Amino acid sequence: MYALLWLFDTIVQIFIYVLIASAVLSWLVAFNVVNVRNPIVAQIGEVLYRVTEPILRPIRNLLPNLGGVDISPIILILLLLFVSRLLHEFIPPQVVYTR
Repeated sequence: MYALLWLFDTIVQIFIYVLIASAVLSWLVAFNVVNVRNPIVAQIGEVLYRVTEPILRPIRNLLPNLGGVDISPIILILLLLFVSRLLHEFIPPQVVYTR
């Protein structure tokens, strides 16, 4: 059971890093720091968009219009961390028997 919990935590951490990378790339594109016409940047942006957009879209639909500010990645990160902590609460610590 602990191996599954570790796997879930690892997947959550990796996805949080992907969300942060996607947000940073979107800022870099918005401020013209990186050029989207560069094939490598375009490919990285496409991968990050395809991975994060299916999960962020329902959150964006629930949020009100904040004038161009997208806080859906922050909300998703908080939800992922909450679920991870909740799972740690429900799975009891391992009992060690000694003789």
